[in-house]
Amino acid sequence: MQSPHSVLMNTVVRPETVFTRGRGAWLYDEVGLAYLDWVQGWAVNALGHSPDIVAAALARQATALVNPSPAYYNRPALDLARRLVDNSVFDQAFFASSGAEATEGAIKLARKWGQLNKGGAYEIITFVNGYHGRTIATMSATGKPGWDVYYPPQVPGFPKARFNDLASVQALIGPQTVAIMLEPVQGEGGVHPASVAFMQGLRALCDEHGLLLILDEVQTGCGRTGSLFAYQQYGIEPDIMTLGKGLGAGVPISALLAKQHACVFTPGDQGGTFCGAPLMCAVGVAVFDVLAAPGFIENVVARGEQLAAGLRQLSARFGLGEVRGKGLLVALEVGSDDALQMVETAREHGFLLNAPRAHCLRFMPPLNSTAAEIDHGLTLLGKVLAVHRSQHVSAALAEAV
Repeated sequence: MQSPHSVLMNTVVRPETVFTRGRGAWLYDEVGLAYLDWVQGWAVNALGHSPDIVAAALARQATALVNPSPAYYNRPALDLARRLVDNSVFDQAFFASSGAEATEGAIKLARKWGQLNKGGAYEIITFVNGYHGRTIATMSATGKPGWDVYYPPQVPGFPKARFNDLASVQALIGPQTVAIMLEPVQGEGGVHPASVAFMQGLRALCDEHGLLLILDEVQTGCGRTGSLFAYQQYGIEPDIMTLGKGLGAGVPISALLAKQHACVFTPGDQGGTFCGAPLMCAVGVAVFDVLAAPGFIENVVARGEQLAAGLRQLSARFGLGEVRGKGLLVALEVGSDDALQMVETAREHGFLLNAPRAHCLRFMPPLNSTAAEIDHGLTLLGKVLAVHRSQHVSAALAEAV
């Protein structure tokens, strides 16, 4: 008998659970069970599920103007661009619907800049275990193991360096190099932050060789790492940056930002039917105003410190590994390849987690999480880890017999 879920293409392994509503840090399934959600759409729901400000912005804008075409200006797009520009080092913005789309735009922008300024240079150095999206070009830029054989041939022009290894970057710079692109924290790679020395070294290399520095902040931007944008923690200024995920707090919007010298698009170079649509941009304005409000980022920092401290305590208690990350993007090394099984166990305990690698868990709670919610999640995680320790002990005893 065919599964009732088979009407959806088989693109991801999903549990049978069907979710029907969400509120804040919690998701609820169709039989009424509640789950503390620390996946939050892969760090998309910056303000948790169904925040009132998103619902209100959608309702207001839906009765005014939904999509006049990107061929015309609209007020929400201008307002959101102004907020992003005024609160960053960038001069212009382009809006799209997904992080991959914004990052693909960054690739186009860099390659056109290379045509105009570096004799047609087009190569963009990216990184092993980096992640940039699921278009053909962004998959080619991605350094996730195995992705090079998904849809051959790959788009050429993305040599891969090693993260936090400046010499490996320098070795790849050649006459066709136009830019270096990376995530400040490799999220899908297991939550590995770039070091300050590495990031500052990349900026120096770009200045020395006349290259663009592109930061993919689709996951790390919009408050996730404890500052409005992660680059602000490194004492450097990128030339180009992409945003997504948290910018819409659940609705599909992304942004490509660039400094004036890199803003080389002319009419016809870039576009898309839903790019800069007022319905999504109105939400972006409302979300950004929350993120930039006094005290909001301070709460992200405090809750991030609370989460990391709690994870270190659990790691010591259960003999696990490293806790790493920034703000409310944190990972725990579990010391074995049990992370996927731990995700399953956690769901059975009403707790939603993510394992970007088989050996680590990733935690992405809402940015407006309370201290009590973080404590509750740590308590649930302790129960999950206790279950797995008990299973390992039982397995060891069975082998001994």
